[in-house]
Amino acid sequence: MTQAIVPAAVIEAPAGPTWRERLNRALPIIVLAPSLIASLVYVFGFAIWTFYISLSNSSLLPSYDFVGFHHYAALWSNTRWKIAYTNLFLFSGLYVVLGILVGLGLAIAIDQRVRAEALWRTIFLYPLAVSFAVTGSVWKWLYSPDAGIEFFVRSLGWTDFTFRLTTDRNTAIYAVIATGIWQSSGFAMALFLAGLRSVDPDLVKAAQIDGAGRFRTYRKVILPTIAPIFIAVAVIMLQFAIKTFDLVVALTDGGPGISTQFPANYVYDLMFQRGQIAEGAAGAIMMLAALAVVLVPYSLYLVWRKRQESGHG
Repeated sequence: MTQAIVPAAVIEAPAGPTWRERLNRALPIIVLAPSLIASLVYVFGFAIWTFYISLSNSSLLPSYDFVGFHHYAALWSNTRWKIAYTNLFLFSGLYVVLGILVGLGLAIAIDQRVRAEALWRTIFLYPLAVSFAVTGSVWKWLYSPDAGIEFFVRSLGWTDFTFRLTTDRNTAIYAVIATGIWQSSGFAMALFLAGLRSVDPDLVKAAQIDGAGRFRTYRKVILPTIAPIFIAVAVIMLQFAIKTFDLVVALTDGGPGISTQFPANYVYDLMFQRGQIAEGAAGAIMMLAALAVVLVPYSLYLVWRKRQESGHG
């Protein structure tokens, strides 16, 4: 008995995605595209335009006559700019280091499961919710000898007490630094506290079993584990420092004299008060270069760290 031969089934090609599936796939790109394009134009487009203006002979209005790096030479030969950049380095160093230390200390203290922990976190984080302009205005009043801390202490009977940081050329910059630390240490605390809470408890227990005390446990186990958070906090606070403008304007307005002048304040003065657009653009490019020195290595570090983790994963 012969068996009937069944013809081979025709294999149909899979149907392509429907228009709804295509729309769902393209929707994130459609939503993000306008903001991405705007960001590219705003960041790279205006950065290129600013750089070109810095090479022109623009004064009150933009001009496109090329003069080379003349305005950069004039900028760095200006005493006010040198003082502004020196203040930036001093402010950045102390602001970042002391801000990290204060934030880490607060985080470690709260990590001890203190009572009313939520209240303490709110108190320390509150300054972060206030703008630098408001912070500068409040602390300007506190530093004022006529209505602030000096006035209050003298009213208690210490008539020889003086507290005039913002009126002395030698101490005004440290008043700005102290105010900035008060503003941002809560931010550092929040990141460090999140890092401390993410440490594997088994590592801590193992260190305690080995006889390590609390200080040694933090120094040898916990802090090395959260080392990437130190880098992230330092980079973010350096960005705050380089772009410092409103804090100085509200607190000292660059004074006494030019003792608390910062690059951002000087660039604003060149471009909007004196009408020297080209030299102001040169100052803005120098600030952008300072930001690049911070952000580019950090971005490369993140890429390297991601590759290391993927290689070990």
